[in-house]
Amino acid sequence: MDEIQSLQEVYTQYMPVIVLLIIWEAVWKLIAMWKAARNNHLIWFICLAILNTVGILPIIYLLIHRKKSGAERLKHV
Repeated sequence: MDEIQSLQEVYTQYMPVIVLLIIWEAVWKLIAMWKAARNNHLIWFICLAILNTVGILPIIYLLIHRKKSGAERLKHV
């Protein structure tokens, strides 16, 4: 019985962290999925929808597929 009570204490202690991680993941996932859908990147959209990576995969997608600024575009010409 003491084990159950100690697990409940740990759960309530870390609940704010869990909620923050859920919100963090949801925000990054929604932004990345929106961009993937707008760019017709079906594979990325499916991966983003299925995998939960605490925001890492959505951030990677957003960094890889960000729009280049005018100065960056001129460097590649």
